[in-house]
Amino acid sequence: MATDHIRYDVLAREALRGVLRQVLTDVAQHGLPGEHHFFITFLSKADGVRLSTRLLAQYPEEMTVILQHQFWDLVVTEDRFEVGLSFGGIPERLVVPFSAIKSFFDPSVQFGLQFETNEGAAETADASAPEIAAPAATPAMLAATESAPTDSGDEEPVKSEGAEVVRLDRFRKK
Repeated sequence: MATDHIRYDVLAREALRGVLRQVLTDVAQHGLPGEHHFFITFLSKADGVRLSTRLLAQYPEEMTVILQHQFWDLVVTEDRFEVGLSFGGIPERLVVPFSAIKSFFDPSVQFGLQFETNEGAAETADASAPEIAAPAATPAMLAATESAPTDSGDEEPVKSEGAEVVRLDRFRKK
């Protein structure tokens, strides 16, 4: 097999991160349009991630936040985003570099991006390009709102130290 000197895998990954950057930039400027909302999963200990020690202790590997109703001061730069969220009624400021993001999902339109993070990316030239896929629901799914909408009243959210753990299925249209 020929050596990929152009590194299409890196170019594709950065182009898809650019999609995420543009979406968040638009939301920072104009707010969330329609029913759009985002699940963003990132590595908690990746370089440049800033979390409170409380959140880092609770989610030492990865964390998923939902940007929907209650978030503030969303700031997007070339290499990261910053956002204010409330976890169990306690306001927090998160800083997340785009390189730390594992997945992005907008369940309102069933659009998702899944990334190999820098820590997990293969360094060989034949590494595969990022896939477009919905992220798997994880136990670390946090609701960034105190009252996340549900389509049915038969599921109770699991409470854990003030954060609401939810399943992705709660947000899918039935």
